Amino acid sequence: MRAYHTAFGRRRAQAGQSTVEFVVLALVLVPLFLLVPLIGKYIDMMQTAEAASRYVAFEGVVRNSSSSWKSDAELADEVRRRFFSNSDAPVKTGDVAGDFTAHRNPIWSDAAGNPLIEKFEDRVGVRTEVAGLNAIAAAVYADSLDLSSANLYTAGVTVSPVDVKGLAPFDSIGLSTTRKTVLLADAWTARDAANVREKIEDVFLMYPIGQIKALIDIAGEAPALVLDPELNVGDFDWDVVPCDRLIGGCS
Repeated sequence: MRAYHTAFGRRRAQAGQSTVEFVVLALVLVPLFLLVPLIGKYIDMMQTAEAASRYVAFEGVVRNSSSSWKSDAELADEVRRRFFSNSDAPVKTGDVAGDFTAHRNPIWSDAAGNPLIEKFEDRVGVRTEVAGLNAIAAAVYADSLDLSSANLYTAGVTVSPVDVKGLAPFDSIGLSTTRKTVLLADAWTARDAANVREKIEDVFLMYPIGQIKALIDIAGEAPALVLDPELNVGDFDWDVVPCDRLIGGCS
């Protein structure tokens, strides 16, 4: 009888120990189960900010004129509706994301169902910068060649999800992330051969042939160039490649 009571007491002690272990593990695992989906949602918002910054940069490239840049406020409205709103949001001019359930991404919410982006205007922002990245040699001819100095476009999108109440440390973390995309908005490329002639032929310091030919024409017929007797001063084609630069050379 004593042996029975001893064994029974040992099993009760073991059962009590298992309960304590389960409670301790639950205290560790339950917050972990809550945090993993939340961190995934944060990562998803960061990736969305990355995609949105590329969109803003593209808008800068297609509107590479000092008189037609889109404002940060206009771009912010487009980004909030097209990237941070519901996934099936239509692409419409002037459409603005509203702070209500139908316009929110249902995935971006905490365990209690509260939206992580409570107010779009406060939580999603756009900041753009236009700067110049010109070589010293190019800067000398920038004015005479009518080259734009606003050629480096930086697009930044910031998203700041709200703190999650009752879930330390995310109840006071103040998380905010910014993703940037930088593009060359104006590569100084010419539209065609005529545009090249228009820009270069009137720049005396770079290409004085036109002015020299005008002086020679006053005295008489312009002499042929020594390198190629078939070309006269000022008589050229920008698209013609000299034969000594071609495979096989001159024949």
